[in-house]
Amino acid sequence: MNDAPAKILVVDDEPSITEFVSYNLRKEGYEVMVAADGTTALELINNHPFDLVILDVMLPNMDGYEVVRRIRANHTVPVLFLSARDTELDKVVGLEIGGDDYLAKPFGVRELIARAKALLRRATQKEKGLLDEDFDEVIEVSGITLDEGTHIASNQDGAIDLTPREFELLAALMRHAGKVLSRDQLLHDAWGWEYLVETKTVDTHVKRLRDKLQAAGVDPGLIETVRGYGYRFKVL
Repeated sequence: MNDAPAKILVVDDEPSITEFVSYNLRKEGYEVMVAADGTTALELINNHPFDLVILDVMLPNMDGYEVVRRIRANHTVPVLFLSARDTELDKVVGLEIGGDDYLAKPFGVRELIARAKALLRRATQKEKGLLDEDFDEVIEVSGITLDEGTHIASNQDGAIDLTPREFELLAALMRHAGKVLSRDQLLHDAWGWEYLVETKTVDTHVKRLRDKLQAAGVDPGLIETVRGYGYRFKVL
């Protein structure tokens, strides 16, 4: 991105939503295009260099999850999900398949703008190489080896099957092994989120990560819950 206004695509089949979101984004100085369905959105994304996509989950013909799967096949543009679905599972699914943030409807315009700005800022920092997230080191703690260059975690029995989000969470915990990390710290360190109201999303991911570790023959108790604060990766 440069000094030109950021280009944002808003995808929703409710005209009232696209009008409301577009109006407020344009007030902030952004260039905005809209689409009412996933097929049109993909065509626009393949032909325009967007800096951010704001995407409804429940779309006609092709839902937002499938749209993101197809976006991620060719593009790294940040995606902010909008959805009336507000369970932790919905958030986890949306983020696991490649979304960068998840905002439940109804939402306030200030929160929407704040999250959009955070995603745009992070994308700009990444483009300029200002983020320290692209690690290329190997971490070994408590019998787990984590290669951040290849995104592979393993133990003595072989590779541990993790999704990208689970890998990032494990990496954040292992980088700070022995130290207690709050849920807010994990949201920021693992996934770069600055605005996410329900930190319970971390709890849901931790549970899934523990299940994956146990399935690979690793003691899930390596990730300790520190009541009232957060989590700690145990150093044996």
